[in-house]
Amino acid sequence: MESVVIVGASLAGAKAAETLRAEGFTGRVVLIGEETELPYERPPLSKGYLLGNDPRDGGQVHDQPWYAEQNIDLRLGTRVVAVDRHAHTVALADGQSVPYDRLLLATGSRVRRLDVPGSENSGVRYLRTLPDSDQLRADLKPGTQVVVVGAGWIGLEVAAAARSHGCTVAVIETESLPLRRVLGDELGGLYRDLHAGHGVEFHLDSGVREFGGLDGQVTDVVLTDGTEIPADLIVVGVGIRPATELAEACGLDLDNGIAVDSHLRTSDPDIFACGDVAAWNSRLVGSRIRVEHWANALNGGPAAAKSILDRDEPYDPVPYFYSDQYDLSMEYSGYVPLHGYDRIVVRGDLTVKPDGTAPEFLAFWISGERVLAGMNGNVWDVVDPIQDLVRAGYRGQRVDLRKLADPTVPLTDVL
Repeated sequence: MESVVIVGASLAGAKAAETLRAEGFTGRVVLIGEETELPYERPPLSKGYLLGNDPRDGGQVHDQPWYAEQNIDLRLGTRVVAVDRHAHTVALADGQSVPYDRLLLATGSRVRRLDVPGSENSGVRYLRTLPDSDQLRADLKPGTQVVVVGAGWIGLEVAAAARSHGCTVAVIETESLPLRRVLGDELGGLYRDLHAGHGVEFHLDSGVREFGGLDGQVTDVVLTDGTEIPADLIVVGVGIRPATELAEACGLDLDNGIAVDSHLRTSDPDIFACGDVAAWNSRLVGSRIRVEHWANALNGGPAAAKSILDRDEPYDPVPYFYSDQYDLSMEYSGYVPLHGYDRIVVRGDLTVKPDGTAPEFLAFWISGERVLAGMNGNVWDVVDPIQDLVRAGYRGQRVDLRKLADPTVPLTDVL
């Protein structure tokens, strides 16, 4: 094997390139990215950098000299337009062709856009890239009327950042609670109360009819019931979709993303995929899953690199993500299919104080007395035992739910 080409100069792609060299691969490594920025992590875009706490380059995976030192051919601002599986080449938008022996697709995701009248007006923002965060950070001035469409993780983190910058904030959500599809009613209620305690106005069970505007600038958001919400700035956070265009065009199998096995290999034995775009055969869960979070990129890139080098190491992590909003920092470990649990067991109290002060708690998603996922909110150094419970749960091992709810019982003693 002489050449590995990585499409997607993302966290996943950069970590894959790093691992190839760390594992002793001496052949050609080409890392190709559409963005002009050095590969970077995305969490700061809606967290530390947007809040003004972190430097712009704080999320870089490596600085510029590192790529040259590692003999990695980094091509930024370069778009791959096609993959020729038979010729083992990728075609670039400038007409060049790059050969590969093995190819890694780390193309990530693209934001879902809201197609309503007025969506072309100035003042409508999306958050996916570092330049997006640059623009949004400049927009968030004291007194700005911000309307966030979508009460998912990105929408709520943007809402928290906007409040920290002195903006007024309204959030529109089609569900009855924020994060309800992900966390359920109990935790969705906690996040509603957390934001309400910091002055965020919610419009739940609501959809958007149009974005009002004057002279090309947004002025308001009109809900489906006719309610008008004044807006100087609209931030749309209605989810992302896997960037599968290249995979689809060259005939790879798809399944809510690029379908890969437990070694992140696609239906073509010389092509691999990782990160947001990959739906992998999870041995933990027992089915194919796709996870759109930072840890999957961080861990998936190295795992794909090892598989490219024919290391027999299945990719089998406990999915993990985190979020910081106001004084609530949380970590979530596990995987729960939609409607796949029958109760939530809580250690502690989910009550948010009237001034918005967040509680300390652990929460567990249970199916048949098996732990499928756990969240720690403002409680630290418990991720490992929570992940042990999740692994045991997916092996079919039940827990004592009374012990699980009892804060005096160590998590290691509830099985």
